[in-house]
Amino acid sequence: MNTHLNEHGITHLRHVDLAVPDFERQRTFYKDTWGLTEVGTDGDLSYLAAEGSPEQYIVRLRKDAEKRLDLISFGSESPETVDALAQKLASQGIQLVNEPDKLQTAGGGYGFRFFDIDGRTIEISSDVETRAFREIEEKEAIPVRLSHAVMNSQDPNRTRDFYASVLGFKLSDTLWGEHMGEMMHFMRCNDWHHSLAIARGPHTAVHHVSFEMRGLDEYLYGTGRVMRAGIKKIWGPGRHHAGNNTFTYFLDPSGNTMEYTTELERLTTDQWHPHVYDIADPNTQDMWGIADPMSEFIARDSFNDPDRGVFVAPPV
Repeated sequence: MNTHLNEHGITHLRHVDLAVPDFERQRTFYKDTWGLTEVGTDGDLSYLAAEGSPEQYIVRLRKDAEKRLDLISFGSESPETVDALAQKLASQGIQLVNEPDKLQTAGGGYGFRFFDIDGRTIEISSDVETRAFREIEEKEAIPVRLSHAVMNSQDPNRTRDFYASVLGFKLSDTLWGEHMGEMMHFMRCNDWHHSLAIARGPHTAVHHVSFEMRGLDEYLYGTGRVMRAGIKKIWGPGRHHAGNNTFTYFLDPSGNTMEYTTELERLTTDQWHPHVYDIADPNTQDMWGIADPMSEFIARDSFNDPDRGVFVAPPV
């Protein structure tokens, strides 16, 4: 038995859906600069896939006057695990946005949505059709798959406890600072070091969304391409201690932070003991030592705007 399996049947991160006022500019950014493939549009929606991923899409953009996170979607093993989790959440008084049903979005499937403890809309789905995908070639500097999503929370310990106790996510590691306490919790639902992380922030918002590249070379070529396109680089290139993954962070045209990464750690044993890494140690943030030291100015870029979608379900 794979001991990495989530006890509630949650398998992996599927997609992150964003609402943006500058829809056309964002579409152009994700297609032409970031390296995603637009697989369909539907009115004010754009579905963007990664060439190396079987997911129908990994980012959905929606045109709206207000910028917000629409939802984060996680896969589930089966309709049975979807139903069981929905019943469990409802019995614990967690607000469901809708009951499990056939999904109307690209790829279909069966799922439901609910509000997490901070008011984010979370979708759990099974039986979504997969998309034809391919091996990413050498020097092809486009995302292979969606790696992880990091969310800002005013009370990261409370949010961590919700995902651990209610959704069965396991804590992989924590970043800690002498003056701020716990700064970030890395959570997993499979053997990847993290699919979700919770960062301490001044308000509920997207901290960053991360995209896995084929390897170091492709990660660096991609970093260079985005820099040459004039996109604001916040931080990187570097290599984190927690998760051992590389990082370069950029601001997309709406001010959401996006990351290129590669070589995120996979945990080979479930007897993993979470580490607490002190952010005062330069190696915690960047083991290579080539990125600028993390500063309050760098951190502020990823605080983002307060999310306007808290406890408000997206229209689609």
